[in-house]
Amino acid sequence: MDRIVSLLPAATEIAAALGLMDRVVGVSHECDFPSEANQRPRVTHCPVHNSGMTSREVDESVRRALRENGTIYTINEPLLRKLRPDVILTQKLCDVCAVGYGTVARLAETLPGPPTVVNLEPSSVSDIFDDIRRVAKVCDVPERADKLLSQLSDRIEGVRRRANRIRHRPRCFLMEWVDPPFCSGHWGPKLVEIAGGYDSLGRKHQPSVQIEWQEVLDTQPDVIVLALCGYNIDRARRDYEILRGFPDFNSLPAAHRGEIYLVDASAYFARPGPRIVDSLEILAGILHPTEFPEFASRGPEDPRVVRVG
Repeated sequence: MDRIVSLLPAATEIAAALGLMDRVVGVSHECDFPSEANQRPRVTHCPVHNSGMTSREVDESVRRALRENGTIYTINEPLLRKLRPDVILTQKLCDVCAVGYGTVARLAETLPGPPTVVNLEPSSVSDIFDDIRRVAKVCDVPERADKLLSQLSDRIEGVRRRANRIRHRPRCFLMEWVDPPFCSGHWGPKLVEIAGGYDSLGRKHQPSVQIEWQEVLDTQPDVIVLALCGYNIDRARRDYEILRGFPDFNSLPAAHRGEIYLVDASAYFARPGPRIVDSLEILAGILHPTEFPEFASRGPEDPRVVRVG
């Protein structure tokens, strides 16, 4: 039976959804779902993680570390050798999201076996589904992927079908970072589109990028969703206070209509695994709460989404 080490949270969730958690022997410092992940040894470390720094400090620290070291992560090499993985799940998508693929591949070549290194590099929802198939194939459970993807696809089509009947499509700014401002990228703009909105600042199937605040003012979004990459609602609530201080913030339709939402991006929007479909449903509840009442915010204690406007 394959021994799996997962170096990113989405891969751990994919393994779990495929019924493979009993094979997962090591995880990254960020893997926290399902709960069994917290019982596995952590083979990576990141000084920025849970550091208490402000968003501006995090941004500056990450840029500096990438410039000077090429990475912001370290791997516990002795522990990885001790775990003797047959499969390592990692990614090339983003140097800020997890340990770089090249680092992992070079280290894997020195391990017994050597282990199979599986690269997950999605830029769209369909890519995420392909990654699920890839993990299932490497771990010899392809039929489990077929069943899981059928269920996820049905949920997506359910949202798409209902949203297509809605004439009004609000302008939605899916914001991946506040200070400095970043737009959404990869699968984010498409999720907004399927949920019945339009994000003109988003970069479909491309990395998110820093933008000028004036661009947000120019687009006049009806709804703003703070989906801060790698962070939960508590952190988004802190950064909302920064956002409120930006020039002419109150001139935005989203601000004076109270249509500003905080989401747990760490669990959903920034994690390209099975719960990306939950992200779509959350957006449907934000953009069209009357038509999607089952997905709308349940109040200030909702762990998924909170309205703060």
